[in-house]
Amino acid sequence: MAGGTALMGLAGFCAHSSMEGPGARAPGQAPWKTMSAAELETQYLPSSWVVRLGAEEALKTYSRLGVEALPYLVFFHGGYWQSGSKDESAFMVSSLAAQGVVVVVVAYDIAPRGSLDQMVEQATRSVVFVQQRYPSNRGIYLCGHSAGAQLAAMVLLADWTKLGAMPNLRGFSCFLLSGIYDLEPIVFTSQNAPLRLTLEDAQRNSPQRHLEAAPVQPKGPTCRVLVCVGQHDSPEFQRQSREFYQTLCRAGWTASFEELPDVDHFEIVENLMWEDDPLTQIILKTIFLEF
Repeated sequence: MAGGTALMGLAGFCAHSSMEGPGARAPGQAPWKTMSAAELETQYLPSSWVVRLGAEEALKTYSRLGVEALPYLVFFHGGYWQSGSKDESAFMVSSLAAQGVVVVVVAYDIAPRGSLDQMVEQATRSVVFVQQRYPSNRGIYLCGHSAGAQLAAMVLLADWTKLGAMPNLRGFSCFLLSGIYDLEPIVFTSQNAPLRLTLEDAQRNSPQRHLEAAPVQPKGPTCRVLVCVGQHDSPEFQRQSREFYQTLCRAGWTASFEELPDVDHFEIVENLMWEDDPLTQIILKTIFLEF
């Protein structure tokens, strides 16, 4: 994937770039409902789909202080809402901070200490905090990986009138990486043991369900969403990304879809530590295109 080509898709309305374009949702049952328990478990176990030879430790911790009049990227880490931390997820800070982007890696109470409702609330209020603390920012950008993409999407759809602060929507774009947007299948996997999600919990915290039930309009003309998935993500992760992208388009959002070649569920975010990574370049060009 060439950075320039991907950026062109991002700037357009509901554009996509992949080996196979997102297809329309098939009528009837969702594919996961026809799977055996073992197959469903495998579909939502990203490590089962890693094809690289020997994963390298790529987690580095950085501490950077930002000044106010800069763009801010707020990152929500993955880990199935039950593992991971802000410190482990700070590996992309250096490549973005070197180009003048302040990276805020959000900590939230993972399960079993925190419920998913609490995590969504904490994620949303983290953006409120950034806006209130740095009101002269040059744009707030959301980025989330895996479970963190669900949190970022829920923040994107938040009702800001109830939260006492309106983020700087001039640059409110969102980068969603290998996310889960319909949480109902998770209820039937082992990942739900510490989460203890009911069907009602899953539906209430599913961005896909929110948009289908009551389409939320974009917060502004520059509000863009990039939905990414790795070539070596599982078919279920790929399906969820395509369907959420399609739902955004139907709701009137400026959205793009990218299937990134030769990366798995973990490399798609790990590679953000490199300035020349295609996705890093997309993020940087998207941010600075607006200034």
